[in-house]
Amino acid sequence: MTIKTTAARPKALIALLAAAGLALPGAARADAVLVAVAANFAGPLAKLGEGFAAATGHTLTVIAGATGKFYSQIAAGAPFEVLLAADDETPQKLIQQGLAVAGSNFTYAVGVLVLWSATPGLVDDQGAVLAAGKFKKLAIANPKIAPYGRAGMEVLKAQGLTDAVAPKLVTAESIAQAYQFVASGNAELGFVALSQIMGVGPPQAHERPPGGPAAGFGKSITGSFWRVPAHLHSEIRQGAVLLKPGEKKPAAAALLAYLKTAPAKALIQAYGYGL
Repeated sequence: MTIKTTAARPKALIALLAAAGLALPGAARADAVLVAVAANFAGPLAKLGEGFAAATGHTLTVIAGATGKFYSQIAAGAPFEVLLAADDETPQKLIQQGLAVAGSNFTYAVGVLVLWSATPGLVDDQGAVLAAGKFKKLAIANPKIAPYGRAGMEVLKAQGLTDAVAPKLVTAESIAQAYQFVASGNAELGFVALSQIMGVGPPQAHERPPGGPAAGFGKSITGSFWRVPAHLHSEIRQGAVLLKPGEKKPAAAALLAYLKTAPAKALIQAYGYGL
């Protein structure tokens, strides 16, 4: 499976895919599906792709990025066949505009927002580090195009910290870039997805806080994090949808069906998502 992260503009993206032999639905191999996936789900999809290939014989070509950017690219004619968004509004909007297949959308995962630092012990069990203000930069995905970024801004608003933290915000194009800002040390803190700091699976037993895997406060693979209480932001329901270029592609339909299987759901939950 091929995974690429793109920030390309719509026309540039179409040209890129054309150069790869993917510009037209008929140009892709019959057993391959072209997927646009929200950056937070790129890691889980890589693992799911292995099971999908084993179960169906089909393969994936994946472009990872921000959901808002994908919407613009699809509207401009990008030939994606399946969209795995970071929200459920975008799939519905694409259906309403005739760019996706009616009735094909469903929630494949419910995202979990965390405040993460690459520094062990910096993030406390109540997220009080935000109010304390003892940091220089807080990374957040662009709330205009990234649902996790919108959720992060909702958390700041709910805690009355919007104005205080505003000068310290570092806006990333996607949640993947927000993660990189923190991992590289360019920002001490960042709002990211739980799946991003869990690596290829749930934390080891000695890393699990009381209450089970990734419940409440605990250690990430590197650093420290606070699992943001769900009541502080809108639910992050991540929707899948069959796009018009994939309407007659067996591999595209097979991928959506595979995401509903027990093995796929178990893996999605292992990465910290709800169902």
